[in-house]
Amino acid sequence: MQVGSRRAIVNPQSGTGDHADYAERLLRGRGYAVEQTTGPEDAVRFGREAGADGVSELAVCGGDGTINEVLRGLADSDALGEPTVGVVPCGTANILADALGIRDLRHGVELADSGPVREIDVGVAGGKPFVVSCIAGLPADASLAASSDLKSRFGTFAFVVTGVQEALGFDGIDIELAATVAGRTETWEGEATCVLVGNARKFIEEGGQADMEDGLFDVAIVDKMPAGNLVAEAVGHRVLGQETDGVTHIRASELTVTGPEPITFSRDGELATHERLELTNEKRLLSLRVGPTYDPTPG
Repeated sequence: MQVGSRRAIVNPQSGTGDHADYAERLLRGRGYAVEQTTGPEDAVRFGREAGADGVSELAVCGGDGTINEVLRGLADSDALGEPTVGVVPCGTANILADALGIRDLRHGVELADSGPVREIDVGVAGGKPFVVSCIAGLPADASLAASSDLKSRFGTFAFVVTGVQEALGFDGIDIELAATVAGRTETWEGEATCVLVGNARKFIEEGGQADMEDGLFDVAIVDKMPAGNLVAEAVGHRVLGQETDGVTHIRASELTVTGPEPITFSRDGELATHERLELTNEKRLLSLRVGPTYDPTPG
């Protein structure tokens, strides 16, 4: 395969920020032309260019946010389903890589070169794609509040620390939710701590990988609870993996979330505010390289 048909996008600022040269060397050794981001929206632009150029193999070295930016670029050029995408994890949060069975940067490069390919679902929220999750309420506010310094010092635990801090002052969100479930419409209305819409990620029971090939979102609506309880639940659910009471769980192909005032949503880490957000699941749209432990039908 010629270099021109293989392209890699590397975010040198992801994670600890010390991986760029090593990643570029490994990727070039596998025949990839490498582009490094230098500023905001570069990954979106590089993804858009890769789609327009008809690149057949696209490796993305970064965290979940970088992957989301590249997918947004591919969507902008109507090429989201065209290249085979390899995930090379090196960010603070590597939830997608974990779900795909990709252990680390070197493993990601090896799989991007010749790993098996699966067609996975893509969520679309407000016209923009996501593959891990779209969340509203406390976790989204925690993502917004987590500083770069905190993330660099504590990694993923920064989001837990910030979540506990945010819980002390969080008032909940007032929402109306309509979901398409097995061809019928189900509704939920009231005050919630958060709405968690998972595509690659499951938020109930023991969490972990969701079914990414069934055309359905895993949706969890967490009832509003007092601030003191929020702190306990944030620690118990996010650190210890304990089950949480007061959760409504549905599996939906489409849903709409509406509020009387703007709500902050985090779409794979990209933050946006909406009074009304429509989400649809595009079944098996994206070709991804996966690792040996990836389970196409998790329990």
